[in-house]
Amino acid sequence: MGRSQETFSKKEKEKKRLKKRQDKEQKREERKANSDKGKDVEEMFAYVDEFGNITDTPPDPTKKKKDIKQEDIQIGVAKQAELDPADLIRKGTVSFFNESKGYGFIQDHVTQERVFVHQNGLVNTIKENDRVTFEVEKGPKGLNAVNVKLA
Repeated sequence: MGRSQETFSKKEKEKKRLKKRQDKEQKREERKANSDKGKDVEEMFAYVDEFGNITDTPPDPTKKKKDIKQEDIQIGVAKQAELDPADLIRKGTVSFFNESKGYGFIQDHVTQERVFVHQNGLVNTIKENDRVTFEVEKGPKGLNAVNVKLA
C-alpha cells in the first residue's frame, strides 16, 4: 500500500486558495447588489434646503419662498468699513533712539507697546523722551512707525 502523494501542507494551501476564491466571489456579488448602475436618476439627486444643508429629499413646493435681493448675497470676506485717517495717528514717547545707527523705539501711550522707528520714517529729528505722533505700518518683523512728527 502506497502513501498518498498529497502532503498536509499541500492540502492546507489548496484550502486557502479555495477560501480566497470564495471570498473574492462573495465580494463581487456584494458589489453587484450595491452598485449605483441602473439606479433611477431621481435617486441620485441631492437637494439644498432653506438652511443651506444638503439633503436627499426634494423641497416642499407648498412652502412660501423667501425673496432675496442679489445685493444682499455676500461671497467671501465682508468688506471692512473705511478707516478714518485720524484713527490711524497714534501718540507716544520716544523710549530709545540711536542717532548714529538711525533707529529707535516709540512707546505707544494707549497700548503701551513698543514700535520700531527708522530714520527714513521721520519727518522731524527726534531724540529720547520726545513726545511724538506717528502712524503704524506692518513690517517684516512687526510694526514700524512712519510719518513720525514731534507733538
